Amino acid sequence: MSPLHLIFAGTPDIAVPTLKALAGDDRFMMDLVITQPDRPVGRKKEITPPPVKVEAERLGLPVFQPENLHKEWPDFQQAHPELPKPDFLVVIAYGQLLSQAMLDLPSIAPLNVHFSLLPLYRGASPIQHAILHGEKTSGVTIQKMIQKLDAGPIAAQESLILDPRETTTSLFERCAVLSAELLPKTLLTPLTLKDQDETKATVCKKLTRADGIIDPQAMTAEEIDRTVRALNPWPGVTWNDAKILEADLVSSPDVFDLSCKNETHLFIKTIQPAGGKPMRGADFARGRPAI
Repeated sequence: MSPLHLIFAGTPDIAVPTLKALAGDDRFMMDLVITQPDRPVGRKKEITPPPVKVEAERLGLPVFQPENLHKEWPDFQQAHPELPKPDFLVVIAYGQLLSQAMLDLPSIAPLNVHFSLLPLYRGASPIQHAILHGEKTSGVTIQKMIQKLDAGPIAAQESLILDPRETTTSLFERCAVLSAELLPKTLLTPLTLKDQDETKATVCKKLTRADGIIDPQAMTAEEIDRTVRALNPWPGVTWNDAKILEADLVSSPDVFDLSCKNETHLFIKTIQPAGGKPMRGADFARGRPAI
């Protein structure tokens, strides 16, 4: 059996396990990796390649980094006539919308890996919103891409049970591992597509710093706890100009007891004052007036 020809589009580290799984399987031929351009990162604004590029180059795969894929793809194709028509275009957190011409490129299907149980949490921040809303399950959906965001028919789906102390970081890692298992199996199985139930669809927006501003008088300790677990490291959770880095609903040594709505209590374990370094909650409390 001839290998399936693939074009892979992805950018952040959560896409790397799936790239490695596909590139290391001789049933697939990775003809091209598309990723975002190198960007300035950190306070020093050092130009840094995206994780997918780093891994693709380590694997010896060709890389294309357009600023605008829609505009630059025709010229790239013309300059690379040796590039075969892909069987699949697979996308994981690439970061640019794809034109209909790109969606029509593969002979079998363009497939997107989305970290939610679609039709729930279509959009830019499904992992964070699953934790924010106290969901008990999340997971990975592989769907055929159409022009409407995350609304294409479902090719495969697998769920995960969320840990009571699940964080965005831990759930991203678990979904990335699951994606690396689920996508190869899906590509090797004849596609059976199931339309999404539009009546159950929810959409989540791109997060901003404003989403991380909390008000203990208006929010219960449980609501703030979910916010801390969902929004660290980005965009972070701020209270009175300090960043709450780690909290819990159960008291322990060296915490700061924050009174919240409905006489609930959040126990802050690690907090970073404005302009300062992270510190234990109890140490932070000693330097403040009684609250």
